[in-house]
Amino acid sequence: MVKERARILVVGGGYVGMYTALRLQRRMRQELRRGEVEITVLTPDPYMTYQPFLPEAAAGAISPRHVVVPLRRVLDQCRIVVGEATGVDHARRTVALTTLATEERGGARELTYDELVLAPGSVSRTLPIPGLADYGIGFKTVEEAIGLRNHVIEQMDIASSTRDPAVRDAALTFVFVGGGYAGVEALGELEDMARYAARYYHNVTPEDMKWILVEASDRVLPEVGEEMGRYTVAELRRRNIQVLLGTRLESCAERVAVLSDGQRFPTRTVVWTAGVKPHPLLAATDLPLCSRGRVRCTAQLAVEGAAHAWAAGDAAAVPDVTAAEPGAETAPNAQHAVRQAKVLGDNIAHALRGEPLETYAHQYVGSVASLGLHQGVAQVYGRRLKGYPAWFMHRAYHLSRVPTVNRKARVLAEWTLAGLFKREIVSLGSLEHPRAEFELAAGGKHPLDPNINPNGSS
Repeated sequence: MVKERARILVVGGGYVGMYTALRLQRRMRQELRRGEVEITVLTPDPYMTYQPFLPEAAAGAISPRHVVVPLRRVLDQCRIVVGEATGVDHARRTVALTTLATEERGGARELTYDELVLAPGSVSRTLPIPGLADYGIGFKTVEEAIGLRNHVIEQMDIASSTRDPAVRDAALTFVFVGGGYAGVEALGELEDMARYAARYYHNVTPEDMKWILVEASDRVLPEVGEEMGRYTVAELRRRNIQVLLGTRLESCAERVAVLSDGQRFPTRTVVWTAGVKPHPLLAATDLPLCSRGRVRCTAQLAVEGAAHAWAAGDAAAVPDVTAAEPGAETAPNAQHAVRQAKVLGDNIAHALRGEPLETYAHQYVGSVASLGLHQGVAQVYGRRLKGYPAWFMHRAYHLSRVPTVNRKARVLAEWTLAGLFKREIVSLGSLEHPRAEFELAAGGKHPLDPNINPNGSS
């Protein structure tokens, strides 16, 4: 039984944040009912995004609303605060934050806590490449995934409606930077979608499009092993996708992708998926950080040298007790994040009740990746799969992992319908500027007017 009222603050509403709060909600049901525990979740968005489904959402196989989980519905015993944490003063047990209300009125506010769970996740790791901030497209949120889908179809519309060969070539050239999960899966799904959509254009064929994957190392998808990585490269090249290994993006200024091997590609599409880095919030705390900027944690997921502070997922450097080599840390991926969250929720409950803590131990079992419809690669428990079996395993695994029975049923229903009917190839790019038509009708200027926005369309 909790001795006194405990205020638990969870910073972040992603994998770790949502699953930790959900675990606490279940483990401390009686304490919540008696008012002995209060759980607050501070998150920039009122939903959790299931990122492995972003490529399929971009390809139109899954509706965007089924890729996200509404936190207020799932965490009905928790207080949800939509805002951005800007700093943590653990010595004073306070977190500084801004919300939409504080931005309008000016200033910031603070939240106090007794137990802190730091789970802000990660952000895209970018480099100071000329033109990247102006023309690059990320692939980490559902908004970016749907925006990229609209953008690709919009480029096909541009190519179909112009007689200028330079404009047409740039519109049909798609450059993806980064050969990890996000880059390979996004490229595979979107190329598959665009190849299907081309049948409905009278003057655009799959052969007219250039799909280019740029990877700085000598392999792609290192998580699935070297052999499956080579198979992935061969499969992508069989689909006329250029895979450039050992190559870096030097510049994308003026809508021209310049690579380290000297190649230049005029393009209107540069998708940046070259890794992630710890959230900037971690640098604005008084908690100990490792050399890579993550919070140093024990195997019990407690922050080293900081009582009543916990962390997991991408934000935490957690010792891997199953590794043979000393000093190894768990990989910052969803497989560990979901499992760490459960142990973290249990350990906070144990700590409040004065019980012994559990040690996080999970041996990496393998990885699965999709390369488009009916194509995939997998390495699970040492067994290698490719083609349709790997693709089926990819779907089955992630269907089992997506939160809530509601989401599982909706995703399965959409997959079933997608197998019975044709794909939708409609671009809703105007969703990004919903007031454009009204502003134009009211005598204003269109937001894509080059005199206002020299970059033009996304």
